[in-house]
Amino acid sequence: MNGQIVDIRRDFGAKERTISGLLLILAVVAFAVFQMYHIVPPGHRGISVTLGSVNPTELPEGITFKWPFIQKIVDFPIMQLKAEGRAPSFSSDLQNIAFNFTVMYRVPASQVVKLFQQYRGEPYMTLIEPRVQETIKQVTALSRAEDLVKNRERVKDDVLVKLRAAVGDVLQIVDLSLTNIDLSDQLEQAIEQKVVREQEAFAKSFELDKEKKQAEITIVRAEAEAKSVSIKGEALKSSPEVIQLEIAQRWDGKAPLSVSVGHSGGANILLPLK
Repeated sequence: MNGQIVDIRRDFGAKERTISGLLLILAVVAFAVFQMYHIVPPGHRGISVTLGSVNPTELPEGITFKWPFIQKIVDFPIMQLKAEGRAPSFSSDLQNIAFNFTVMYRVPASQVVKLFQQYRGEPYMTLIEPRVQETIKQVTALSRAEDLVKNRERVKDDVLVKLRAAVGDVLQIVDLSLTNIDLSDQLEQAIEQKVVREQEAFAKSFELDKEKKQAEITIVRAEAEAKSVSIKGEALKSSPEVIQLEIAQRWDGKAPLSVSVGHSGGANILLPLK
């Protein structure tokens, strides 16, 4: 009886080992099958690395097959990315000034393998960030702090042009914006006071120009009236009939009160009192 029990236990143990072996084999096969494909997500390109050797051709989005255990696929983003930073600098008048900036950039699909092989780490930190810092310092050093504040858009354009030239075609710099400019408290107060003085001076200049133009208009009108009076006087001297014509033009058809005016020639002329 004991022998039968031992045989049953031996058979059961053998079956357990067989089942465990089959499960292990299935797990290894399943893992190997899982390692045979890779899905490159949207907005990325795949970089194939086989035993340390990089395939020079990038892989497109979607599913791709690979050798299990000896080959891996690295996903590399090519969509537009954004990064923010801060660049402390000095202006040409040796004022401490700091720019907060935002950079929009993109990795060209044709450059992903080159970036992966030649530049270690995230492309922004290795290629863009140091060049943004250096470019902002170069542009800032060419202008006074006050001019930098007033001409932020021009500063941004200058930095963007120089940054694109420094980075080259390895990365595409889409845009750059200067989100904030920090100055010392003393410099901010000095600029504000100067702006106030300039506005006051502009207002005074405007009032002076207005008064000057009004005076010019008054002089022109006075000269015109004087000239008109002079012309009428000359006309009366040379042609007394002008007075009679003036009376006829002003007469409203009623019999007005009149006054008699004598001329040297003896003729009397009736002039209206109104």
